Amino acid sequence: MDRLTDFLQRFELRAMLLHNGALVRPLQAETSEGTGRLYLLRRGTVELAGPGRRACVLREPSLIFYARPQRHVLRSAGEGRADVLGAAVEFGAGDENPLLQGLDLPLCLPLASMPGATALIDLLFEEATSRRCGQAAVLERLSEVLVVRLLRLAMERKLMDRGVMAGLSDPRLARALTAVHAAPESGWTLERMAARAGMSRSRFAEHFSTVMGLPAAEYLKRWRVGLAKRFLREGRAVKQVALDVGYGSSASFGRAFAQIEGITPTAWLRGSHEVA
Repeated sequence: MDRLTDFLQRFELRAMLLHNGALVRPLQAETSEGTGRLYLLRRGTVELAGPGRRACVLREPSLIFYARPQRHVLRSAGEGRADVLGAAVEFGAGDENPLLQGLDLPLCLPLASMPGATALIDLLFEEATSRRCGQAAVLERLSEVLVVRLLRLAMERKLMDRGVMAGLSDPRLARALTAVHAAPESGWTLERMAARAGMSRSRFAEHFSTVMGLPAAEYLKRWRVGLAKRFLREGRAVKQVALDVGYGSSASFGRAFAQIEGITPTAWLRGSHEVA
């Protein structure tokens, strides 16, 4: 497996079209909506504003990506027409995907800085103006591909200096992380992860904490519990989920789950069903 495949296989990426065309009214998002946002500015000038930050004015064709749900508003800011394509983006339910933990701030990139995605973006804009049958479905699928290309670009250019994206951008940490993501049920220890990274145990532990923002053992636990929540929601038995994510017994799994969620897996699942 490569650095991104396990995330995309285990946490489903979905894009849902929200807007296509002239930005007449502001596009607003609330944290409670539970989805990220992808915007493509084709022409015109827009202003992006969010709580606690200065408003950002974009005057050239640009991409804006909120990986996590955050309150913000995008509005037209020029005299002429602003054409925008907007989509809601979801990486699984809730905040289970650790990939999102390193993406707290929106990515704002001029389209000219993404030459490798030019053909894809051109196809998106062509489809956006075609008004042919199935247009919304095509735009959503192309938006999903664009998000993957954007995540790849963020790793290649090391756009993040902390969190999972930063770890996947680090050649040594990426080897350990990719192995853990591919086989969470394996008996991972700090020594085994360090060996995957080609580092000493102490050096790996220090470097992992610095780049990722938390110790390796804590990250492993959070990755396993995130997967477990998805498996539980799919209807798997608690005992089977415990084995699937690397715990030898339901008791040890329950303790790890409670350390992250504050409640037992059974109580969490019951609450999840009640909310649904």
